[in-house]
This record gives sequence, C-alpha cells and structure tokens, in this order.
Amino acid sequence: MREAEAGEPRYAVVIPAYNEATTIADIAARALAQVERVIVVDDGSADGTSAALTGLPVTLLRNNRNLGKGGSLWRGMRHALGLGAAGVVTLDGDGQHAPEEIGRLLAAARAHPAEIIIGARRFGREAAPRARYIANRTADFFIGWAAGQALDDSQSGFRVYPASVLQRVEVQHGPARGFVFESEVLITAARLGIPSRAVPIAALYPQGARQSHFCPVLDIARISRMILWKLVSRGLNPAGLYRVLAGRQAGRASAVDEAV
Repeated sequence: MREAEAGEPRYAVVIPAYNEATTIADIAARALAQVERVIVVDDGSADGTSAALTGLPVTLLRNNRNLGKGGSLWRGMRHALGLGAAGVVTLDGDGQHAPEEIGRLLAAARAHPAEIIIGARRFGREAAPRARYIANRTADFFIGWAAGQALDDSQSGFRVYPASVLQRVEVQHGPARGFVFESEVLITAARLGIPSRAVPIAALYPQGARQSHFCPVLDIARISRMILWKLVSRGLNPAGLYRVLAGRQAGRASAVDEAV
C-alpha cells in the first residue's frame, strides 16, 4: 500500500547504488509499491546498475565518478527537497533493508515529525556475523556519546529524515567522507536539539550478497577520527556519556522486563 492518504505529507525514497545491478531493480520496484517517488543515485557504477532500472518509473541520477555513499545520499536528498518532499526515506540497494517496512518508519515519522527515524535491526540480530555485531554496538556507544543520546543501530542506513532536518544539518559529504556521513548526521542533528528515534526492523543478511563496500580499516579510521574530534570539541562531553550509559542501562532493564 502506498504511503500517503489525501492531504498527508509525501516522502521520497533515496537509494544510493554502487554496482548493485543484481538487486537494484527488485529493491526499487518494491519501494515503488510503498511510495510514489523513488530516486536512485548511481554512484559511478561499472556493472550496468542504471540499465537494470530500465522500464521502472524511478528518478535516476548518475554520478560521473564515484562520490561515496555520503555524496550520493546528499545528492538524492537535495533533489527530493527540490521536488517538495516532506522528508526522505533512505535505504540501501543491496537487499539488506526490506522496502515493505517503509510504512512502519513513515508512521513513526508522522507521529514524530521533527525527529530522525532509524530502522534498528533488532529482529534476527543473532544471524549477524559476530564481528559486525560487536562493531555496530561499539559504534552505537561512541556515536551516542558524541551525540549526547543513547542510539540503537547507528549504522543502519534505513532512515527517515524530515525535510526540516535536512535543511538545517550541514555535514561534509565528499568522496573521503563516504561512510562517515550517516554517523555524523546523527551527531550534528542531536547537537541542534534534533533527536533520533529507533523503530525495530528485521536484520536481513541475504545469501550470496555481495561483499560490503565498507572498508574495515579505512572507514573505521575515518569515522573514529570524526567522533574523536566531536568529543574533544565538547570537552569529551561528560553529560552525553552519562546519558548514553543511563540509556543503555534502561534498555537492558527493559529487555529483562520483557523476558520475564
């Protein structure tokens, strides 16, 4: 079912895609079943990603060279805002996010229109590779510390950004900032008084999925450097650390209560 009834704000989906020829058509078609406007940003692919979308009523933007995930997201977001979108839904083109869950995120976005909504991969987390699970939880802690609020799945690219947030948040998005962008957005927004809210979604790890474009050494170094600078610039943000620790403790208590 499409996302908007008459008079409701309309959102656009933005899908960054780099060498996603095997999955992008399926993801885009399923997203079109949820919203009327889907924008795919082909980030200099060399495998026929753009050609795979032939016949689908999507808006296709092509980068002449690889700009990185952040650059592609930003280009798609600005295009959506130029079309008058009330907000932007972002998801990856590799099949790790189910477009059928867009409606759940949009319901939360309409209930909390001034917040960033994060699709937090809570269901099926046990299927995640152990190293990835630990890395994501570590990122949640440090990004939350810099942001000053507890975060659940800060590395999820399945999000809803209100137009009002995108118009206020300024984050670097060049090729060298590819995977830094999504982490820094959460920190910058929080420091402007814009919170993030998690909506539980399924954790999908498709069989035969392509290897992630995320570079464990280089991208972790870039993200760590950004977080360190954010913390140092706030005197290590002790108040933020307290809020994160308190939030994690509350989350553990809630999990125990639900299990009883």
